[in-house]
Amino acid sequence: MSHSRVRERASAAIARDGSAVCCPRVSRDADIAIVGAGAAGLTAAMFAARERSCRVLVLDGAVRLGAKILIAGGGRCNVTHDVVEETAYAGSSRPAIRKVLRRFGVEATIAWFADLGVDLVVEPGGKLFPSTGRARTVLDALLGGVRDAGAVLRHPCRVERVVPIADGFRIESDRGLLEVPRVVLATGGRSVPMTGSDGHGYAIARALGHTIDPEPFPALVPLTLPDGHPWIALSGVACPARVEVRAASGAEIASFEGPVLCTHFGLSGPAVLDASRYWVEARRRDPGASVVVCWWPGMTAEQLDRDLRALGRSTPLRLLRTSLPERLARTLCEQAGVDPAAPGDQLDRERRRALVRAVLAHMAPCTGTRGFRYAEVTAGGVPLREFDLATLESRVRPGLHLCGEILDVDGRIGGYNFQWAWASGYVAGLGSAHGGRKLADSRLPSA
Repeated sequence: MSHSRVRERASAAIARDGSAVCCPRVSRDADIAIVGAGAAGLTAAMFAARERSCRVLVLDGAVRLGAKILIAGGGRCNVTHDVVEETAYAGSSRPAIRKVLRRFGVEATIAWFADLGVDLVVEPGGKLFPSTGRARTVLDALLGGVRDAGAVLRHPCRVERVVPIADGFRIESDRGLLEVPRVVLATGGRSVPMTGSDGHGYAIARALGHTIDPEPFPALVPLTLPDGHPWIALSGVACPARVEVRAASGAEIASFEGPVLCTHFGLSGPAVLDASRYWVEARRRDPGASVVVCWWPGMTAEQLDRDLRALGRSTPLRLLRTSLPERLARTLCEQAGVDPAAPGDQLDRERRRALVRAVLAHMAPCTGTRGFRYAEVTAGGVPLREFDLATLESRVRPGLHLCGEILDVDGRIGGYNFQWAWASGYVAGLGSAHGGRKLADSRLPSA
């Protein structure tokens, strides 16, 4: 079948599906095609369709949309954080990340969701969730907002290629060919592939002239320990800790405090997830990079040594139990070669120092991560330097915009990655609707 015939059939199918077709079109099926109906893609679709009566098509290969939204935050969807700054992100330069985030900040996000009928509540620690406590509330509001704006959702529709043509792009999908003046790539990364994030968007971006720098790797991901490591036997034990990533030289690369969970495979919990991307990134250039756990944040080595010397007939276990779970305290003593039930006045200097190191600076012999299957986000991707930050239009391929996880931006746990999705989706959506023209700052809410 000829390409022209395929285009005619695709246009007819779009009309039957209820898109905004007001008159016969020969070569244009929409003004903007958005590839990917995740958080960033749905945001871009909504804001693009609201502008200038743009005809917007959203294409996604999933049968059921929004799987990653539905599983986020334990099924509650941590929509954003009460304070969002560029320091919570890694990847592309933080000044560039800041310029995008300030276009659509936390206050704008809260107001936008309120307009969609979703009230957000702040929980201790600053995380914002829907008041219903259900991620479904967020997804339904986004899908409803997209439809109300006049955009058409087309799924399942897997996009295989996006090819530049004289006045736009030809999209080759398993449902035929589409031709559009502008394309927004919002295909996500590679995290949680069962939701459809298979990384194909990187191949599309690369074919359009973009670089993938650095190559994607798992972030916000649990870390594994060797089989038989004592901490694996503590599966289910959790406590506040500080997790540091250090270079082989001992220099600190990153440090995070928060709950740490011992598991049947290694370590998890917010502090470990936040540290994970820095360890993976560091190991790429420095195989000697390590993870060091301080199980008693706030305690200094000098003070703990003094407390151990002052034990008298009391025991190290009794002291450590004041801050640590008993099973963990016993294990740390054993790893330091210290009898947890022996009187403290029997500890020599060498054993005291070994116990101080085990508690406050314990090198975790991490063997790797649990991979993209268990990663909450993807690090790496297309760098922001290749885009106009006011519109997220490609400097390499005019008419192409990117947003969301496909870009080289990843945030900490706690709603930061969703805030990046809303902000970058907003900028790309408006930018594509206005033909890549920069809008006045007054049009763009700031944080």
